[in-house]
Amino acid sequence: MLRSKRRLAVTACSGFVLLLAGCSGGSTVDDDVAGGGGSAKAPTEVSAGYVSAIDQIGLPTGVEAGYFDDQDLNVKLADPYPTGVDALNALQAGEVDFVQVGTPAIAAAQKGIDLALVGNYTGSASRRSIDDTMAVVASGKSGVDGKDLTTLRGKRIGVSEGSINHLYLLGLLEKAGLKAGDVKIVNTEPPDMAVALKTGGIDVAIIWDPFPITITQQVDGAKEVLRGGEYIPFVGYIVTTPEYAEEHPDIVERFLTARATTDQWMRQNPDKAADAATRWLPGTPTDVALEAMQHNVKQLDPRFSACNYLALDSLAQLLAAQGNVEAGFDVNKYFQPGPILKVMTDDAKLFEDLPEMPASARIESSYAFDRTAAGKACPS
Repeated sequence: MLRSKRRLAVTACSGFVLLLAGCSGGSTVDDDVAGGGGSAKAPTEVSAGYVSAIDQIGLPTGVEAGYFDDQDLNVKLADPYPTGVDALNALQAGEVDFVQVGTPAIAAAQKGIDLALVGNYTGSASRRSIDDTMAVVASGKSGVDGKDLTTLRGKRIGVSEGSINHLYLLGLLEKAGLKAGDVKIVNTEPPDMAVALKTGGIDVAIIWDPFPITITQQVDGAKEVLRGGEYIPFVGYIVTTPEYAEEHPDIVERFLTARATTDQWMRQNPDKAADAATRWLPGTPTDVALEAMQHNVKQLDPRFSACNYLALDSLAQLLAAQGNVEAGFDVNKYFQPGPILKVMTDDAKLFEDLPEMPASARIESSYAFDRTAAGKACPS
């Protein structure tokens, strides 16, 4: 009953994440239940934030579906953050207990922000690289051919510098035997790429879902010429602070259990997950959400293995080679695998539909990353 009540409460409110905090002065269904029960113990309150992107909707979807309620957690969602940097700033300021962040975690950690990576919201624990949610969209006049990446030479390419789409471009160039200097990188925010492509400011847009889908709909002649291909490891972590992880290990474990339950439901019900995305990402058409979710669910793997360490280390090296971050990033300082490893053991059924991890990639809580060993353990 509680799950259906929470869904009704979310659907009945207008707008976005004001859904929970704005409809009734910050009250949620849990508050009402606890208040009416008299002696019933109130659920543990947790605050969490996410970026307004389709690969991050597992968090609000899990709240909506009641999976956090099942773990006796009353999750208060912050308004969606524009970027991962904003989410990390909120975490550092103590405004939230958990955030979902990918590549920006590297630079933030080097700037002194204390981070504990406790789980994945996107990525792969069974192989080295996964990038199904990334795509290359080219104008009709560009001459870019996804089967011949050397056709990128000399093109004006829109990416968000320092973000995962920038790294995807670097992976493509490396595969083609090109250097960053062989193309013109145009720093472009995702919402601006359609206009830039339409007006000729860029020849190519490289971006994550749902933007490749919407750009091809909005720009005459634009075509998705390449998707995925395992050129880079896509990363996205559930992040808290080391202090919070140390002081509240049980809460972290329950939070990760709820997320793993949500992820499995999304993998098994991509159409229903897409429907949820249209509620949490206002303005997202149903057809766009349906197509994007088919790609997104391929990367819903909350487990940790040596492959996740290798993924972060690989991206840190790519960024360092371009001067975006300092060299020598030590991934061992930031992963705290204990909680998710416990969930993987205690609730193995939540992961039984995922690809099996290579035995040599399995880790323990005391694991120390070694790039050579991890490279051998994780198939490319």
